[in-house]
This record gives sequence, structure tokens and C-alpha cells, in this order.
Amino acid sequence: MNPQYALEGLNFFMADVQAGIGPFLGVFLQAQGWHPDAIGTVMTLGGIAGMLATSPSGALVDATRHKRGLIVAAGVMTTLASLVLWVAHTYWMVAASQILTAVTGAALGPAVAGVTLGIVHERGFDRQFSRNQVANHAGNVVGAALSGWLGWRYGFGAVFALAGVFGALSVVSTLLIRRDSIDHDRARGLAAAPSTQEHEQASGFRVLLTCRPLLLLSAALAMFHLGNAAMLPLYGLAVVAAHKGDPSAFTAQTIVVAQLVMVFAACFANRLIQRFGYWGVILITFLALPLRGLVAALFISAWGVWPVQALDGIGAGLQSVAVPALIVRLLQGTGRVNVGQGVVMTVQGVGAALSPALGGVLAQHFGYAAAFLVLGAVSVGSLALWLLFGTFLKKACGIHNDLANQNPLVT
Repeated sequence: MNPQYALEGLNFFMADVQAGIGPFLGVFLQAQGWHPDAIGTVMTLGGIAGMLATSPSGALVDATRHKRGLIVAAGVMTTLASLVLWVAHTYWMVAASQILTAVTGAALGPAVAGVTLGIVHERGFDRQFSRNQVANHAGNVVGAALSGWLGWRYGFGAVFALAGVFGALSVVSTLLIRRDSIDHDRARGLAAAPSTQEHEQASGFRVLLTCRPLLLLSAALAMFHLGNAAMLPLYGLAVVAAHKGDPSAFTAQTIVVAQLVMVFAACFANRLIQRFGYWGVILITFLALPLRGLVAALFISAWGVWPVQALDGIGAGLQSVAVPALIVRLLQGTGRVNVGQGVVMTVQGVGAALSPALGGVLAQHFGYAAAFLVLGAVSVGSLALWLLFGTFLKKACGIHNDLANQNPLVT
């Protein structure tokens, strides 16, 4: 099979694997008698574990020549960790499941980005990664729609069974990628096979700490995800708590709406990047979230899912392509592209990990509307940072590095 097709198949099936049962976790635990603050706290534990594991996972992807095996192992462990939830509902068992899901799932993002770069190289990365994300969001749509229907028809057990099926198919897709189709030096951002001395120099973490645009990007994304990560599960809980929707069906609807918009956003992301640049596209994503928080607070109803999740689709869909592609550009030639992906994911994971706990506490004590307003207001920080350093970031984001040269922004 063409490795690019197998790669897109992996992204399609991985969509239902990477986050476990994802937003269904909230309504599943709510059905078991859990309160919003406890749900938010246990999700935060998983988020913190994933955050701590992402940077080492990126370093491992850069170092290993067994990237396919890493993806298979991570996919299997993530699926098994999710299935544990069906038989155990105690706090610490659920927490352990979320931690294991997050730790193993943390390797999937950098690993798939590395394999993509190793197959198509830097010049083809933007286009192929856009196709990957279209497949990934389409997989989320299909997975969520099937989960919602199966959950409504047969109960939550069918949702867990579907996660197992998608996990098995993601393993098959990974094995269909030919081993010799991956250039492992290109996969870490080296233009040609380096000497031993060059290899060691490229392995230093100094390159990450001295790339100012990368640090600014990470900080802005951290604030964005502090406001964004809790929105979807909280909105599902808010509507279900108001008795305005079936738990499985409504949660599936929230995912499907967002992911359908993400499919179109990912399709056009590469064209938008070529027209407005990375800085402009990422600015659009930061503008969407405060508006999303306001709409969510005003319209806690079954039909409100359309504008709320459409805004999520625009922001997350464009980011899913623009951010990894920008990191490849910023770190091209350093040999640390995948650990760079991991570091950015770790820093933004700080915000994502704290978001469910913040949202859960606000919802418990002040109501869901107040929680959405506060989460939307917090995310304004990312917009302010992106505009404050706009001149510098525009220059950095507009750089097109020659494949043979080191990145001039890394000093």
C-alpha cells in the first residue's frame, strides 16, 4: 500500500483511540453518580500525566528507528486503559485509567508527525499533515456518530467495544506503512544523514530553550487550552443536567458538529496558510474561543451545540494543521523537530490539564454559564500575547528555511 494512504488510514482510526472515550467519559461517570468537580479533577490528573509524558515521548520519537512499533504499543495500551473503565468505577481506578491513557496517548502525536515528516520530508509536510488531519477529524466524526448511536441503542458498553475495534484497526494501518518508506533522519528534521558529531550536537535540548518564537507559541497555546479544553465536556454536562438531551446521543452530536467543521477547516488550512501566513491563521483560532465561551453561556440548549461547536471546529481544525507545520519550519535542520512538537504539546498541556478542574469547580459553585464566561475570558490572554509580539512573530512565522541550512531563529 502507498505509505501515505496507510498514514491517512492510521489517522482515521487513531482518532477514536488517542483520547480514549473522550467526551463520553463525563456523561458516563455522571451516570455512575459522579459530580462535576470530581469528574473535572480526575480528567485533570490524566491531563497532567499526559503533559509530563509528551516531551520525553517527542525525544523518544527523535531517537528511535522503531516508530511504527512505538505507535502500535501506544495504541494498544491506550485502548486497554480505556476498556478498564467499563469494569471499574472507583475514583482511583478511573484516575489510573486516565493517567495511563494520557501517558501512552502522548506518544501518538509526535510519533505520527515524525513518521509523516520521514515519509514526505519537509517540503511535503504541510500538505500531507493537512490530509492527515482531514482523515483524523473524519475518524472522529464517524467514531462519535457510531458511539452516539450504539450508546443510545445498546448502552455505554457498545461505546467501549467500538473503541477496541478502532484500536485494532489503527494497529493494522500502522503495519501497512512500509518500514523502508520512513527516512529517520528526515523524520527528526535533519536534511541529510549526519555524522556522529553532528548527530550529538543536534540532540541538545538547548535549541528548544533558545528559539523565542517557539516559546511564545507555547505560552499562547497554554492560555488558549486553559479556556478551551473544558468547554466540550462541560457543555455536554450542562445540557444533560438541564434534561435537554440524551447523554450518549447529545455528546455524540457535540463531537460530530465540531469535527465536521474541523474537516473543512483542515481541508482549507494549507491554502489559508499560503495566503495569510502561520501568524494570521493562528490569530483566527485565538479569536474564535472568547466568542465560543459567550455563546455557550447564553445558549445552554440542544440547538446551541451548533454555534458553540462550530467555533470549536474552526479554532481546533486550523490549529491542528498550522501549529505542527509551524514547529517543523521553526526547528528544521536542528534534528529536534519531534521533541519540539512534544515540548509545545507539554506547555499547552499545562493549560489543558488545569481546564477541567477549573471548569468543574466553577460549574459546581457558580453554575455552568459562569464557567463558560470565565473560560472564554481566560483565553483572551493568548490573543493579547499573539498581538503584543505580532511584529516579531510575523517575521518568524513567515520564514521558509532552506532544507540544507540551520534555522537562523535558533541561536
